[in-house]
Amino acid sequence: MSITSRLAARFPKGVPLQVVPKLDWANQKPTYQDAEPALINAALHRAEQRPSGNWFVFAASSDVKADKPFGTRVGGVEIVAWRDQVGGLHVGPAACPHLGADLATGTVNCGALICPWHGLKLEGAREFGWKPMRAFDDGVLVWVRLDRVGGEEPLDQPVIPPRPAGARLAAVTRLEGICEPSDVIANRLDPWHGAWFHPYSFTQLEVLSAPPDDADEDADRFLVAVTFRMGRLGVPVIAEFTTPEPRTIVMRIVDGEGTGSVVETHATPIGPGPDGRPRTAVIEAVIAQSDRTGFKYSLRAAPLITPLMRVAAARLWRDDLAYAERRFALRDNSSS
Repeated sequence: MSITSRLAARFPKGVPLQVVPKLDWANQKPTYQDAEPALINAALHRAEQRPSGNWFVFAASSDVKADKPFGTRVGGVEIVAWRDQVGGLHVGPAACPHLGADLATGTVNCGALICPWHGLKLEGAREFGWKPMRAFDDGVLVWVRLDRVGGEEPLDQPVIPPRPAGARLAAVTRLEGICEPSDVIANRLDPWHGAWFHPYSFTQLEVLSAPPDDADEDADRFLVAVTFRMGRLGVPVIAEFTTPEPRTIVMRIVDGEGTGSVVETHATPIGPGPDGRPRTAVIEAVIAQSDRTGFKYSLRAAPLITPLMRVAAARLWRDDLAYAERRFALRDNSSS
């Protein structure tokens, strides 16, 4: 018996770890015939028709603090965010209304944002010509509503997919790429690439069903059987992929270990870079739960576990951003 097999045998039978059989990567079953471009593009088109209410994810909730401002760009708009003394979220233009200083380089004191150039103090309300933006904190991610960027009928709140209730682990990862949000969403609407492009994380992947061209809301999902790899050990699950709004795709485990856990991938336009090409931020939230009694103990180790969750997500998205960037580059070259 191999070392890996002996290790797996030591786990209780209720633990869903399996030894992953050795597979020759080059001899996997090809998936290019199933990954039809028309099918992927049709799913993307349906996603783009769903309302977003002009809401954009811009950071993890934990990134916006009460001791210093947080600055970023969304759709070419510079924004600044901070928290007041009771944790309330404030978001608005990053340019100081006085002489245009970058408020993200300022200081938060007693809940107020202070400009570093001349000390202008903003409490978060409309004042000195500075106008706050509609913002929402869902407990994992923070959103801003930009009606001029979105161009849709506004909604009072963002479209947030159902998440695990109760005890859970959450980790948020952010990366940026030279592409458009549609390229990021299209990447995840192609589950057939998983075992080929990410053999270090996925194996024994089979797309059980894909939505038809005329899929309605209830049937518009991909259903995938896959084993998540941890070296020679793996956890088999069945997961569904859905798109609740144009810039969000959700993977939800519907059967197997961690049923109900979700991976929310949000594609937020940043705006053009110095070269004039678009930049997109991938902001991914992994929200895990488990019915196992031992899961509550993992919550105590969250400060150690969540960085590992972010490392794993970043590794996947470094590869997937290459996919998304390539998709954009081909489209950009064909139009020039």
